[in-house]
Amino acid sequence: MRRLENKVAVITGAASGMGRATAIRFSQEGASVVVADLNVAGGESVVRECKENGGNAVFQKADVSSEEEVKAMIERAVKEFGRLDITYNNAGLGGAVGPIENITVADWDKTFAVLVRGVFLGIKHSVPIMRKQRGGSIISTASLAGLQGYDGIHAYSGAKAAVVNITRSAAIQLGPDRIRVNCICPGGINTPILYGTTPGGEKVMEQVLANLQPIKRAGSPLDIANMALFLGSDESEWITGAAMVVDGGAIAGESIRLAQGATNAIPPSGFAGPSYQR
Repeated sequence: MRRLENKVAVITGAASGMGRATAIRFSQEGASVVVADLNVAGGESVVRECKENGGNAVFQKADVSSEEEVKAMIERAVKEFGRLDITYNNAGLGGAVGPIENITVADWDKTFAVLVRGVFLGIKHSVPIMRKQRGGSIISTASLAGLQGYDGIHAYSGAKAAVVNITRSAAIQLGPDRIRVNCICPGGINTPILYGTTPGGEKVMEQVLANLQPIKRAGSPLDIANMALFLGSDESEWITGAAMVVDGGAIAGESIRLAQGATNAIPPSGFAGPSYQR
């Protein structure tokens, strides 16, 4: 069953990791997809993969912290495909990390510009189109770090908590327009943003993440893509304002803690940029 037949989706951060998996999954399910990212080579590769498997996709270079570029990204969907049914605000980075007293204001602001402003802008520019259509689904990537604290990622935790509550407040406003607003809170997902700077790469990170929650395997980008598919489909038409946890049971009681020395995915201090820049 093609669960997104005749739907149009915009996905940010779609050149790698969870965004890439979601773009391909949506395409397989019948959606026309705007693959949005700053990573041109990665984004164009995703478009090719979608098309090679019979899907319909285009690439749009977009910095989600720029209102002009987010607006252009949304307008591209309407220009190419005639409508907009799903916006997935997924683009992210690690941002400012380390002891809170060492974080610079510049790094703090850069973190919030991508993780919070990007979500705000994605919602803002999707609403007029979806309202005219009398419905749509807006999804954002939050995190377990938006639901509980983690040492060393203060800016990220604060930003993801903001995503959770923006989701809730926007859902209240937009419910009468039949625009659903939800977010996904991933646990330990094995993506380039984690394994990209880890000695041994993806395989080592797979082993590290496998033991951090009750279900003893690492999270996969496809786990998040499948939740996004549900939230984008008509199957979730009575779900809005929800923070959907996809974490193998970590938040049920076993908090994710990266083993000391097992990975340098999160540097001790500084700024962790997007995976493609590493």
